[in-house]
Amino acid sequence: MNYLDRRNFLKLSTLALGGLSAGLLSNPSMARGFKKNLRLGFVGIGGRGSYHLDTALGITGVEIPAICDIDPKNLYRAKRWIEESGQASPKLYDKGPTDFIRMCEEEELDAVICATPWDTHAPVCLAAMKNGKHAACEVPLAQTLEEAWELVETFEKTGKWASIVLGGFGDLTMLNMVRKGLLGDILHAESGYIHDLRMVKFNPEEEPWRLQPAIDKNGNLYPDHPMRNIMPLLDINHGDRFDYLVSMSTKSGMLNEYAKAQYGEKHPYATKKMALGDYNASLIRTIKGKMITLNHDTHTPHPRESFRLQGTKGIYLKERENQRIYIEGRSPEAHQWEPAAPYLEEYAHDIMKNYAPPERKGGAIRGHGSGGITQTPINWHRLILALQENKQPDWDVYDSVTSAAIIPLTGASVADKSRPVDFPDFTRGKWETRAKLYS
Repeated sequence: MNYLDRRNFLKLSTLALGGLSAGLLSNPSMARGFKKNLRLGFVGIGGRGSYHLDTALGITGVEIPAICDIDPKNLYRAKRWIEESGQASPKLYDKGPTDFIRMCEEEELDAVICATPWDTHAPVCLAAMKNGKHAACEVPLAQTLEEAWELVETFEKTGKWASIVLGGFGDLTMLNMVRKGLLGDILHAESGYIHDLRMVKFNPEEEPWRLQPAIDKNGNLYPDHPMRNIMPLLDINHGDRFDYLVSMSTKSGMLNEYAKAQYGEKHPYATKKMALGDYNASLIRTIKGKMITLNHDTHTPHPRESFRLQGTKGIYLKERENQRIYIEGRSPEAHQWEPAAPYLEEYAHDIMKNYAPPERKGGAIRGHGSGGITQTPINWHRLILALQENKQPDWDVYDSVTSAAIIPLTGASVADKSRPVDFPDFTRGKWETRAKLYS
């Protein structure tokens, strides 16, 4: 396969041929058609980082010459996995919490993979971009508006992007329902990060950094998981944009109660003041009059979150174990839910219908979040294709920082008695003409 043929092939694969293009990632004879092997450096190889590392090790044509972590256990486990995969032993960067800068300066890499604690995401990505490397990052990409703008401006200056492509893939079937007009014009979406993390926040072995943001910050601290679905559905940065938001938090007390129950009333965290309210609700309005209700709750006992999407013709409700829909004039009973399964089959997106990568050698991917996956995840598949073609991934810099900006903006609104806060336009007006996501 020559280079021009491959370009045409990849253009088609983006539209529909996910199953065929998946073969490029595992078939050595087809991998030889790549312009070059991809060289990836990893920063942060704990739970999520090890998952991404093992995913990359299962992709033909990907080399991992350098890894960085402050934890020797994580670092040497990753070194062993790389060697066991048949690759050369990687160079180790372990000289303190900023040694990723040296890695970005010294190594010849196509991209840096970042799975570190939240407050280091932007510094790692900026170090990569400023040293001629793309950056694929776990969520969120930034913690402050200053970081968000610096990421945008560094991309526009260097041409090297940073993206939250590692954070997962949106629900394309739901997106196809919207694009085909099943629900009419979209008016309102409601979702959030509703996940009881009390045990995680007090577990120094799993994520020892996870408690500190709850001590220091209030607002919606983790918007990206729901936003990866909501933003494409509402055409955010691709025909519409966020205008302003308001945010409100309850009192904080559940983490203290958990510490008392688990460790006793004399434990320091039984009385430690926590900034983060136990429940945060934020309302976001777009320039074109759509609305989002975005929730955040990691402190109370509950099942995982649901998703609600309201249009002028009907409504779709997705819960963990149940998906329902009501379409005016089409559902069999007026004002009565019906199962969504037939619609999910009818409106399955071509990208997902045709994505069928072969099983990985070596079995299930290891690391946090793998869930027994034995195939290359689609977000990693499309990341590799983007790097091979030197294009931005599905979620570009502008989309990634827009989602992250919810963190400081909700914090500002909560601190100012829930007054409205204007949303920056990171695209500087380009949102009106940018092509839709996944189009």
